[in-house]
Amino acid sequence: MEAYTILKHPLSTEKAIRMMEAENKLVFMVERKATKILLLKAFEQMFKIKPIKVNTLITPKGKKKAIFRLPLDQPAIDIATQLGIM
Repeated sequence: MEAYTILKHPLSTEKAIRMMEAENKLVFMVERKATKILLLKAFEQMFKIKPIKVNTLITPKGKKKAIFRLPLDQPAIDIATQLGIM
């Protein structure tokens, strides 16, 4: 799978922005069938940053959400600015 088909789009909700600022995490809506390993590889391929950890959850609407925790030397706000969220 290609990275752009796995990571669909970033979330810019109030909670996602708070996580970005306080915990250095980014939230993306992702392909439902993607595994955590595929998600880590896709993120690394797109942004050239290796995330520390990824957590996933299925929303009540049946969509999959991934929360990427980034290293402290790579601020999540920089990537959000690059994506046009901030």
